This record gives sequence, structure tokens and C-alpha cells, in this order.
Amino acid sequence: MTWLVTGGAGYIGAHVVRAFAEQGIDVVVLDDLSSGHAGFVPEGVPFVRGNILDREIVRSTLGQHAVTGVVHVAGFKYAGVSVQRPLHTYAQNVTGTLVLLEAMAELDIDRMVFSSSAAVYGTPDTDLVTEETPKSPESPYGESKLIGEWLLRDQEVAAGLRHTSLRYFNVIGSGYPDVYDTSPHNLLPLVFDALLAGRTPRINGADYPTPDGTCVRDYIHVGDLALSHVAAARRLDAGDDIEPVYNLGSGEGVSVGEIMAAVRDVTGIDFTPEVADRRPGDPARIVASGELAARDLDWRMRHTLVEMVDSAWRARLEAKSPRP
Repeated sequence: MTWLVTGGAGYIGAHVVRAFAEQGIDVVVLDDLSSGHAGFVPEGVPFVRGNILDREIVRSTLGQHAVTGVVHVAGFKYAGVSVQRPLHTYAQNVTGTLVLLEAMAELDIDRMVFSSSAAVYGTPDTDLVTEETPKSPESPYGESKLIGEWLLRDQEVAAGLRHTSLRYFNVIGSGYPDVYDTSPHNLLPLVFDALLAGRTPRINGADYPTPDGTCVRDYIHVGDLALSHVAAARRLDAGDDIEPVYNLGSGEGVSVGEIMAAVRDVTGIDFTPEVADRRPGDPARIVASGELAARDLDWRMRHTLVEMVDSAWRARLEAKSPRP
């Protein structure tokens, strides 16, 4: 039993890889290092550098490593940027998923855990999102993730694919001192980089229809998310019944303003963030129930907000510069 993690050299993917390895499950990584880092892949885990759009590399990786299931994390994940780069977003997230599914079908690999997103919901007309909440994505990124879910659904009918899609919310924190979020677009990396450079952090929008005017999100710890990927893979390996989609949500909303307060507490640096314009494609509020995932995938919030921010800050300070 060997699982391929596409995007396994990235921040989230590397946590997933380590969770598999720590539970004794063989794993291999495919990543083109467009946003990942070879140094995030733990020693002893096979690493193939390549893009999921490259059919030959995908097929050879699956075959040479006797892969039996795939955790598909690779993709272009920036909702705001996707509004300016829709064709690139669809190529990476839709065509890339199609190429991967084609190669899996050719080699009779019938298990996939798919990295989806809360972006499929857009701005939901409900205080608490469930898996049945209507989907209305507001960015090419969200649309591409929803199409990915459709591809898996249709491949189940056509070829017997066994699958589940995990809809991520806002992932923060770190489980290891040498792995941290290096995204140039995510909130905490931007805030930390500003503080370390002696600049004032900037947030996007303070005029949303929320209690403090900043976006309200569902912040979850990356290590908790990784453990639920392993749980999903184990259920697929065992042939257990599994839902086609799960929300990995906390059930509680936290505003960007509250995140800023936690950053001040953790870092000991007093600041008042500058307020920039809203980012295109950002909904005002999105908070989800994680009840189904708690029932089936050992999903639970094991960290407080301060603990999540603290782990991210410590990893940012302590980690060596990632190798390209």
C-alpha cells in the first residue's frame, strides 16, 4: 500500500506526507516546486519533481512506485489571484486533475482523497455551512475546485473510483519547526514577514458586514487537517463507506481582526494593521460545521487560536530557509 501525495513538498502537502509516514504508510511525493520546497519532504520519502500536467511523469511515478491511492493536494490555490489568472488556474486545477485521473484509470488505481476548498461555497446565505449548502463559487479558483469534485463524481460512475473531497477552510499553524507557510498571499505569512522586516502588517478590507468589519473565517490547524487525510485514506483502503465530501471546519468563526490580536499576543509586537482594499473573490464570512468529518475522519480542533498562531510564529522563526 503506497499513497502518492501530489503537491507533497508544499506547506499543507508536507504535513500530509509526514502524517502518512508517521503512521507507517508508504508515501511518495510528486511536486514541481512552483510553490513547494524540496527541504519540506522528509528524508527517506521518495520525491519526484514534476508537474501534474506532464502525463508521462504522472504515469511513470504512479507505476514505478506501485501507487495504490492518491492524495491530490497539488494546485494553484490563490482565490484572489485566480481572478486575474483564470486560464492558468483552470489548467493547473482542472486539466491537472483530469490528467491525474486518466493515469490512475490506466493503471487501475481506484482511490483518491481530493484537496477541495471552502471557496466552492462563495458567500453562503447561512451562518453555518454544511456539505449540503448550495455551491456558488465567486472566483475561478473556487470554480476549479468544484469542477474537480465533479470529475471525481463522474469517474466514480464511469470507472468505479472510490473517493472523497475534503473542503478546506483557512489553514494555519505548523506541526514541525522546519515546515511553515511560505505563501506570498496567505494572511499569516504576510503579517509575519512584515513584522520581521519592521513594517506594519496590512489587511484586506475592514468594511465587510461583520462585527468588526473584517472577514470572518474558519481557521484550522494544518496538523489536524493532515490527520484527517490519513483517516480518509485508511477508510478507502478498508473499503468502508465514505461520504463524497467533508467540510473540515471548526463551527466557529474568527475575524481577521481577532487574528491580528492573537498575533500581537504571541509575538509581543504591538501594531495596528494598515487597511488595504478588499481582495477580489473574498466572501465576508464563511464558517462550517465539521460534524460529518468528526464522525468519519477523526476530525477535531486540537488547538486554540493562540496555539495555532504561536506554532506558526515559532516555525517561522526557527525554520531554516527552505531549499528550492
